[in-house]
Amino acid sequence: MKQLLQNIKNGKSSVEDVPIPTPREGQALVKVEASLVSAGTERMVVEFAEKSLVGKARSRPDLVRQVLDKARREGLISTAQAAFNRLDQPMALGYSSAGTIVTLGQKMEGFKVGQRVACAGGGYAVHAEYNVVPRNLLTPLPKNVDFESAAFTTLGAIALHGFRLAEPQIGENVAIIGMGLLGLLTAQIAAVAGCNLLGIDVDPARVDLASSLGLRAVRRDQAVDASAAFTLSRGCDVILICADTASNDPVELAGVLARDRARVVATGAVGLAFPRKIYYEKEISFINSRSYGPGRYDSDYEESGNDYPIGYVRWTEGRNFEAVVDLIAKGQLNVKPLITHRFPIEQATKAYEVITGKKKEKFLGVLLTYPEGKRKEERRIDFPSVVSRQSSVVSLGVLGAGMFANSVLLPAIKKAGDIRLVGIASSGGLHAQHSGKKFGFKYATSNEDEIINDPNINTIAILTRHDTHAELVVKALKAGKHVFVEKPLAINSAQLSAVSEQLSANRQSLIAVGFNRRFAPLAQTLSSFLFNRTEPMHIHYRVNAGLIPLNHWTQDPEIGGGRIIGEGCHFVDFITFLVGAPPVSVTAHALPDRGKYRQDNVSMTFTFPDGSLGVVDYLANGDKSFPKERVEVFCGGRVAVLDDYVSLQTIHDGKKKEERGAQNKGWVEEWKVFARAIHGGGAPPIPYEQLIGVTKATFAAVESLRLGSSTSVK
Repeated sequence: MKQLLQNIKNGKSSVEDVPIPTPREGQALVKVEASLVSAGTERMVVEFAEKSLVGKARSRPDLVRQVLDKARREGLISTAQAAFNRLDQPMALGYSSAGTIVTLGQKMEGFKVGQRVACAGGGYAVHAEYNVVPRNLLTPLPKNVDFESAAFTTLGAIALHGFRLAEPQIGENVAIIGMGLLGLLTAQIAAVAGCNLLGIDVDPARVDLASSLGLRAVRRDQAVDASAAFTLSRGCDVILICADTASNDPVELAGVLARDRARVVATGAVGLAFPRKIYYEKEISFINSRSYGPGRYDSDYEESGNDYPIGYVRWTEGRNFEAVVDLIAKGQLNVKPLITHRFPIEQATKAYEVITGKKKEKFLGVLLTYPEGKRKEERRIDFPSVVSRQSSVVSLGVLGAGMFANSVLLPAIKKAGDIRLVGIASSGGLHAQHSGKKFGFKYATSNEDEIINDPNINTIAILTRHDTHAELVVKALKAGKHVFVEKPLAINSAQLSAVSEQLSANRQSLIAVGFNRRFAPLAQTLSSFLFNRTEPMHIHYRVNAGLIPLNHWTQDPEIGGGRIIGEGCHFVDFITFLVGAPPVSVTAHALPDRGKYRQDNVSMTFTFPDGSLGVVDYLANGDKSFPKERVEVFCGGRVAVLDDYVSLQTIHDGKKKEERGAQNKGWVEEWKVFARAIHGGGAPPIPYEQLIGVTKATFAAVESLRLGSSTSVK
């Protein structure tokens, strides 16, 4: 399919061939007929992308600080590579479209194939021939609402939510500053709601357009006098700022137009330097409107499909979408006169030349259209320029093409050598297409089964979300493939049992888990230093993990497993590696969460069969500029200190030795070891009893926190 993409690194917009995405549970695949280009949000993205590196840095000093902190911790080279990898990711543009459902995932009751719908949401309702959209971001269309009009639904919901926030009453005087697309939609909504309306804009053409729609509007230089006449010098009850400018003039003008204790709501991106005197004297209330309504930015609502009870939240973003569609159907919201440009998807880059001013044309509503009739429904894109050589190398298929895959794992696999890159899959298709071209795969697809069942692939790398790992491991093992799976191996006991059973049934395939730290050069040196020990060890692993928002998917026990299971397994494995056996019990204690954390300030003490003790202090309450990891080992007159995989100090018989270099956490080395094991038919890179035991130990740590007592690992 064709999709419009923005490269943040070089600033180029392009229309690319991308595999058609595959809908997951709670999603629908929609064949798009029209999508609306946002002259505000999308223009800002494009203009940011077109800036030089210095310009990008100046506009986002917050990100610059993060990069500097990372450089202090991990070194300049690895930080630069990570930063450029992040910039190199393609961005899907668009958030408002309309089309017809062609495929439904599971749990999509209430929708049907062939149904006409409006689609919403950044990352979902994008400028592409097909969209995968979650249920709460889909709105059914009545027969009398055409696709072009329906493409305005999301923007209409932004206007409607801003209007609702002002809590206007019938007969109140409402001023709307900015009569662009958002302002004209807002003005029509205000008129339907029974408000007295005054529109204001600096552009006479937009004032004239508003007048042609039956709306009262004036130029900016007439605003104060017109408002006084309009309100009988009482001032406006509500001022809605729909302008798009860095200037503070709209906020200042709103204060002048407002009556005593008026309400001001900004839905447009404007300067927010308030003139204190007038806002204070009139005690003006100000709200910065956040997008489409309640539910926006809540993954539980948007991604998981859990609605808010109507008795508590009358107007969610989904119900706002319904209201906008209803207004269009009744002819009370007229969007047709607002359309100034239409471009077929193949010429979509021209739309951005218009909205960024490169083409000196007046514009308002800019639509992208899509070819009629049957389209090529391909979930696979081949890269014919890739030449594969026949050899005894590992033939790899990859499931998942997210940020970690692109910035860490795939570069490591390329460096490891003797690995033939065959196919890569991602459910959305876009990231697989980008990674496939970038790293030299033969093809990209949105269908994971195509990778698993490909006879030309003998090894599967699973780099997807944590909740999918175990299921995909079992499927790949059943298909007779060797498997590499990023940590964790499983996020609950049922998943782990399924993996264990399949491992027992399949003795021909190897499995490795991405516990890369044990393969790091300094980790191997540390292990050698302790090799001839005759006493139990005390190992302390301190992790400055950093704060992750509570709504991040890794914090969800059903998706990410939580931070102990999802990431803490790394550090349990490292201690297991040094001891040579998995833990037998664990006692865990956590600091109070206080609404900010989710059991991610934890001290876990593990006991091992030989009497060794391992302490993992996993902490989210530190400063990210401080190094992330430190390991201290005491054993039989020996001491070792490993600092963030940058330096290793060993002390024995009064002699101190130090090794230091660039940070290396073992990603390349783990793949070299895995590839050698596949070639030679030898033992797995990590003994299976350790893989299983480490996973069980993280489950036991969570259980210990729940019970408040020591827990056996079983």
